[in-house]
Amino acid sequence: MKLTAITLDLDDTLWPIAPVMERADLALQAWLQLNCPEVVQALPIAAMRRLRDRVFAEHPELGHDFTALRMICLREALAPHGYGEREAEQAFEAFYAARNRVELYPEVGDALERLARRAPLVSLSNGNACLDRVGLAHLFRAQITARSFGAAKPDPAIFHAACALAGSKPDETLHVGDHPEQDVLGALGAGLHAVWIDREGLGWTLGGVPPRSFTCLAQFADFVESL
Repeated sequence: MKLTAITLDLDDTLWPIAPVMERADLALQAWLQLNCPEVVQALPIAAMRRLRDRVFAEHPELGHDFTALRMICLREALAPHGYGEREAEQAFEAFYAARNRVELYPEVGDALERLARRAPLVSLSNGNACLDRVGLAHLFRAQITARSFGAAKPDPAIFHAACALAGSKPDETLHVGDHPEQDVLGALGAGLHAVWIDREGLGWTLGGVPPRSFTCLAQFADFVESL
């Protein structure tokens, strides 16, 4: 296989997303408690999450844009108490700052440095993490999100856009991610090669020829260095 670029998913590939979102929800509630306490009384974390789920369900056209969906949630939460766009934007910033305070899986930092020495890296995520805030942008040639592109994985177009940013052809690009449908099948459907990060050792259950899989990014870096 000729390898000229690597595209990488972020959430649950480079860091676990569940603790990140837990901390982000807590940071949002802390900001609201300090600045808009009536909102916290009306919508504690569990109720805010139910509001989020309802808004997400009501706006499938924004399924690729978690930032827009979160802003709708905040406007709905704040407006009944007399707060407006300024408070919604400030509340979102408190949430988003925490959303970008991630803890990498232990092997990821070293593995990314090894990979960046072998091929250009482009991040390709359905989430709204910002590599500049996370502190990893220096290892990547570019970053693309479903929000910035306007469509989410597994749409082939976002994979092709990532290849364009990397300056590579799809059949010379290797995508790496944790999600069987969005990452593996999405990449293969767009003409890329695909690697599955199966940290829990679940095994492939979607039929067809199982993809090459690894339990951590260090194993994948070993594979790339062996090519």
